[in-house]
Amino acid sequence: MERIRALLLAALAPVTLEIEDDSRKHAGHAGAAGGAGHFNVLVVSPLFSGKGLLARHRMVYDALSHMMHGEIHALSIRALTPDEFHTHL
Repeated sequence: MERIRALLLAALAPVTLEIEDDSRKHAGHAGAAGGAGHFNVLVVSPLFSGKGLLARHRMVYDALSHMMHGEIHALSIRALTPDEFHTHL
């Protein structure tokens, strides 16, 4: 999780970043073997302003690209602007 945090902080300069390791719920799942994990991330970044959902998710995936085929099996993403985040509180 620390590597995920470091990569997202460097690439997206988030004002809020929450990462949850959900791997324990998927024990025995075909993709869970070999250490690949299931993660949920909330990324709140001003860099998402003016971008659609697909572009935001692509930004997150790009930041984590080196981890996506080994250390991360599944990734659930909530990518919000600071204004959207404060509206949802």
